[in-house]
Amino acid sequence: MARTRATDYDDKRRAILDRSAELFAEHGYDRASMSKIAEACGVSKANLYHYYRDKEELLFDVIRFHLEELLEVVEAADRPDLAAGPRLKELVAALLEAYRDADAQHNVQINGLRLLPSDRQTELKAMERELVKIFSDAVAGVAPQLKGTKLLKPVTMSLFGMINWHYLWFKNTGDVTRADYAELVAQLIVDGTRNLHADQIGLPRRASAAE
Repeated sequence: MARTRATDYDDKRRAILDRSAELFAEHGYDRASMSKIAEACGVSKANLYHYYRDKEELLFDVIRFHLEELLEVVEAADRPDLAAGPRLKELVAALLEAYRDADAQHNVQINGLRLLPSDRQTELKAMERELVKIFSDAVAGVAPQLKGTKLLKPVTMSLFGMINWHYLWFKNTGDVTRADYAELVAQLIVDGTRNLHADQIGLPRRASAAE
């Protein structure tokens, strides 16, 4: 007979994932053994195996849950009906807010994804591409001259660079709030792309199917 799941199964699993993310971020994936994870979570090793059969599954779910939450927040915040600048600002603000209290998960996503088997990396990278696509569309909105060029991707990834690495210096108690930084990042993209054209730096325009 199959073992009945406890009513708080999902809550306990999420607590395990959160604590595992902290250990992976602080000590590295290799040094965070299942024994250390169980101890940090306040459960027995046997109980931990009831939720996760090995450390690889833990790493995968830490990143998967994090990406799912980012996508959910960003998709809910996306307003294609807004003017291009405000739309981009809203997306940046939503992503920065989603990163609140998720520094460990974000660190694990950046540094741990490559440690997973290729099939699991493929699944997670597909989620990352969905996130990038939303922001790429918003960037193309503020800089329509970049749409269909090889510059759109590097500009979009530069935007992510400003957002994704903010956790290394940003302080919730600092002079700059998340809303302030969201406005700054969006304005840098808007102003920085205003007179930017692919032919200025030797990147040819990609021909569209209609041409």
